Amino acid sequence: MAAADAPRLALPIDCTLGEDCYIEDYVDTDPGPGQRDYMCGLKSRDDHRGTDFMLPSFEAMHTGVNVIAAAPGTVAATRDGMADTPVTAATRDAIRGRECGNAVRVDHGDGWQTLYCHLKRGSISVRQGDRVTTGDILGQVGLSGLTNAPHVHLGVLKDGDIVDPFHPDDVTQCGQQTDGGLWQDPSDYTRSGLFTAGFSTAVPAFEAVQSGAARVHETPADQPLVLYGHVFYAQPGDRLTLTARGPEGEIFRHDITLDAPKAQLFRAFGRKAPATGWPAGAYRGYVRLMRGDTLLAARHAEITVTP
Repeated sequence: MAAADAPRLALPIDCTLGEDCYIEDYVDTDPGPGQRDYMCGLKSRDDHRGTDFMLPSFEAMHTGVNVIAAAPGTVAATRDGMADTPVTAATRDAIRGRECGNAVRVDHGDGWQTLYCHLKRGSISVRQGDRVTTGDILGQVGLSGLTNAPHVHLGVLKDGDIVDPFHPDDVTQCGQQTDGGLWQDPSDYTRSGLFTAGFSTAVPAFEAVQSGAARVHETPADQPLVLYGHVFYAQPGDRLTLTARGPEGEIFRHDITLDAPKAQLFRAFGRKAPATGWPAGAYRGYVRLMRGDTLLAARHAEITVTP
């Protein structure tokens, strides 16, 4: 499919890549049951149909980060009113058919449209029929629909078909350098990232991290709290930052430099419970992968301490 008539796209989010946001998932270029991004890397999910621009924390979402029009056009449709709630197995059926969450769709003419998903409830500031220009505010990043972390999912469509803005001529191809695709200011690609983060009550075995068996969702107050991050394709000198907070504030912050990383690895850090036990309530941890001052990836984990 030729992209000669395509709109030139700006970032759909008011942030600086590598500082206060990052790209986690690209369009899935694998036509089968697997997944791969446009550079044949791991940064996609099976049948993922857009590009995910992630915020590094829930706190950033609560502060408010604008979602903006990536190109000029006319608002074709909006949806609002869905709660900003991480999806769970119990809520999955309730959002079926509305996985995009609160959303805006913009028509750019000649069959081209952009779709902005997972916006914050009550933040959408445009209506159907409104004309927008590049950079106009559409809403704010939220947590609505099929997501468990704050981000905006940008979908690009031509005559209803998914287009990868990084490789617009053939969505099934990968590994071929492009001239920047549809972007006005193309972003750098790195294959490094994080598979996941999780809490455990002891330093887990790597096999348990890989399978998911290491993850603990609830623990008594007298157990250690250990946060781990599962990394892929890190480079020597990359840094993992692991932080955790509970009802009474931060419980630890720890930096780990990856001197001799492998294709996959995990690192963990934690604290023993205080003599009186951890305060009951919700705890959240963040694992961030940094290269110098550049944020490459972030993952969060949650655990509940019971009395």
